[in-house]
Amino acid sequence: MAVKIRLTRMGAKKKPVYRIVATDSRRPRDGQYLELIGTYNPLTNPAEVKINKDLANKWLDNGAELTDTVRNLFSKEGIMMERAQAKKGK
Repeated sequence: MAVKIRLTRMGAKKKPVYRIVATDSRRPRDGQYLELIGTYNPLTNPAEVKINKDLANKWLDNGAELTDTVRNLFSKEGIMMERAQAKKGK
């Protein structure tokens, strides 16, 4: 089973709010997911991003792949830099 960390769309028409979830890559975009990692609201200025870093690191340690958009969100939140520094320090 290939696990991906990706966005699922929520909210009303023309007013999207996204959940950041860990899911099987074969599942549909808005289908069942394994675990909720955070939320992303692009409509606020600046965009509101809430990520549970412990859950994100758990899934990344277990080999989950990131989609491009989620990788950008994680980079902006500093998760990718923290992982790189931790890996460099080991």
